[in-house]
Amino acid sequence: MDEFFGYGSLVNLGTHDYPSARRVTVEGWGRIWRHTALADHAILTAVPRDGARIDGIVAQVPGRDWAALDAREGAYLRAALPDGTAIYHIPENLHPVADTAQPILLSYLDVVVRGYLQQFGEAGVHRFFATTDGWQAPVRDDRAAPLYPRAQQLSQAERALVDAALAAHR
Repeated sequence: MDEFFGYGSLVNLGTHDYPSARRVTVEGWGRIWRHTALADHAILTAVPRDGARIDGIVAQVPGRDWAALDAREGAYLRAALPDGTAIYHIPENLHPVADTAQPILLSYLDVVVRGYLQQFGEAGVHRFFATTDGWQAPVRDDRAAPLYPRAQQLSQAERALVDAALAAHR
């Protein structure tokens, strides 16, 4: 295994420098906002789901040196897809469940949506929202003082796209 499948912030190539990234669609997985006691915000994760399909990227881990990616994805469990590609996910029972629904950070969502926009266009952004569950979670607008460590400044048009797609799925 020397490649990983990214389906959230890893789709945004500006958040990492893993080479040879290419667009793919993986079958048998969906996405959900997971609420754990581990974090004070919702965490995007992939979940096995019959009949589901999600877009993302596959990229190489140079020299099979997983330490940096494992550290970045520390809350996640690394598993293998049928083709041997790694996927990071948070099974429902991996961490204690949060007492209340954790908010989705707009700074986090902005990074994810920008990646989908760059890789899959506006249609890909809409597929991201449609193939992700948990949009009923509260949303925290932290754009002015981002809490997400890989936050990026979006253009006005990108922010408007995020806000409109979010509003359509709530």
